[in-house]
Amino acid sequence: MSKERLVAFTDAVLAIVITILVLELDKPTQVTWAGIFALRENYFAYTTSFFWIGLMWLSHHNGWQEVKKINSSIVILSLVMLFFTSFFPYTTSIMASHFNNSVAQALYGINVILVTFSNIAISQALNHANRHLHFGLLFTTPNWVMILNLLLKFIGLIITLTIYPPMMTWVVMFDVAFLSVIMWITRNNDQTI
Repeated sequence: MSKERLVAFTDAVLAIVITILVLELDKPTQVTWAGIFALRENYFAYTTSFFWIGLMWLSHHNGWQEVKKINSSIVILSLVMLFFTSFFPYTTSIMASHFNNSVAQALYGINVILVTFSNIAISQALNHANRHLHFGLLFTTPNWVMILNLLLKFIGLIITLTIYPPMMTWVVMFDVAFLSVIMWITRNNDQTI
């Protein structure tokens, strides 16, 4: 299999997952501003998942630019990542419908963590197959950022399960903002060199 086929397949699955996310949004019982506002947690859950998956796609897009070779383990790891990613519409819908429920939030958080570990595994396998890349834990994202990222996700999961159920969604939204800034800084620094 060529790199292009795997990238195209990954792009297609991610596009489908994002499309299903919007289809899972609840409809207002009354089409009024109050009815729309009543679904604010659904919109927040959708927005969080959309941008998290979008950021993952951007990270893949940037990371795969220099990839020359892939092997069967990279294909399998990509399938595992897509498997966990395909659960996003399901876990987002459950979390949106039960926003203050610790189990719903934890299920969503576990999904995010599994996708994160899958992406780390893909990055490491790509690094092994393409010695010229020098990827860190996750493509070109600095390792300290990924360690902090994972630590925050696990802390968010613990807080979700113990004292404040919505913490996981807030951690993922912070994750999106934080990683976006890091990617922007890294990309701007690379362009000036």
